[in-house]
Amino acid sequence: MHPFWIALIPAYQPTEQLISLVQEAKSKGFQIVVIDDGSNPSTNDIFASTARFGTVLRHVENMGKGQAIKTGLSFIQSQYPTDSTVVTLDADGQHRIADAQKICKIAQNHPDAIVLGSRKLKENVPLRSRFGNTVTRLVYRISTGQRIWDTQTGLRAFSAKLIPQLLAVPGNRYEYEMNVLLTCSRTGIPVLEEEIDTIYIDNNASSHFDTVKDSWRVYKEILKFSAASLISFFVDYGLYSLLTICTSGLGNISSILISNVGARIVSASINYTLNRKLVFQSKAHIVHSAVQYAILAGFILVGNTLVLSFLSDLLGINRYAAKLITELFFFVMSWLVQRKVIFREGKSAEESQRN
Repeated sequence: MHPFWIALIPAYQPTEQLISLVQEAKSKGFQIVVIDDGSNPSTNDIFASTARFGTVLRHVENMGKGQAIKTGLSFIQSQYPTDSTVVTLDADGQHRIADAQKICKIAQNHPDAIVLGSRKLKENVPLRSRFGNTVTRLVYRISTGQRIWDTQTGLRAFSAKLIPQLLAVPGNRYEYEMNVLLTCSRTGIPVLEEEIDTIYIDNNASSHFDTVKDSWRVYKEILKFSAASLISFFVDYGLYSLLTICTSGLGNISSILISNVGARIVSASINYTLNRKLVFQSKAHIVHSAVQYAILAGFILVGNTLVLSFLSDLLGINRYAAKLITELFFFVMSWLVQRKVIFREGKSAEESQRN
C-alpha cells in the first residue's frame, strides 16, 4: 500500500476557506485530520462541512495551536502507519496544496528530517510578519548557530515516525513551533527548507497570533536557551574582576591564575544547575551528568587559563579585554558539548548511567 500523506490542520474560528482547503487536499490524495481548537458555535456548520472530507477532532475549549497539533499527532500515531508523511497547514488558506505536496515528497525521501515550507517574505508581506520573522531568525541563529530562513512557517512536513519526539516538545500555543526547531537543533534532527509561495489574505487579518503575548511565548523560549550561559558569564566576569583587584599584589601571572580559577569554579556550579534544571530540563542521572560536566569544566578551565595568559602576557592585550575574548570562544565550545552530549534531548538517567 502506498504510504499515506496526511494533512494536519489546527483550526480556531475558521472561515469557509477551511472547507475549500480540505476539499482540495482530499482531491489531491491527502488524508484529512482537522482539530477544532475550541471554536465558538458559529463555526459548527463549517466544521460539519469539513467532516465530509476527513476526521474532525474537537477541543471543548481553546487550548492553543501547539496543543491542537499534538492532539492531531496523537490521533495520527494511533491510526496510521509510521511510514506515513504528515504535513501541517494553517486553516486560513495561506498555504497552497501544491506546496504541501512538494514538501511531502521531500519529507518522504528524508524520513529523518523536518521539511519547512519557507516563504521569502519580501513583497506584499505585512510589516508585522516580516519584522517578527527577521527578529526570530536572528535570535534563533545566535542561540543555535544554525541558519533557518523562515522560522515561523506553519507548513511543515515530516515522517510519522518522528511523532513521539514531537509530542515530547514543550509548549501548547504558538511557541510550540519554535520549540520544535530548538529541539531539532539539540537532538540533531535535520531541518530542510523548500521555497513556497507567500500568500497573505486580507493582510493576514485572520491570524489569531497575539503580537505581544504570543511573541513573548516564542522569544522567552529562545532567551531561556541562552540565558543560563549569559548569567554564568556575568558571575564569572564579575568575580574575576573582583578577585583580580584583591590579588593585584601577587604579580600578574599569579593574580590571573587565582582569579580565573576561583571565578570559574563558582560560575561553573551555577551554570550546571541552571542548564540541568531550567534550560535542558534533563533527566540524565545527576551524578554522571555532573561528572561529565566537571570534566568539561576542568578542560575549559585549563584551556581558559592558558588562552587568557597567552592573550594577556604574550600578546599584551588588556586583561579585561582578554577575558572577554577568551570567554566568547569557550562559551561556544561549552554550549555545543552540553547540548550535544551532556544534556542532549532524550538522554535518560539509565542511559547516562551506562555512559
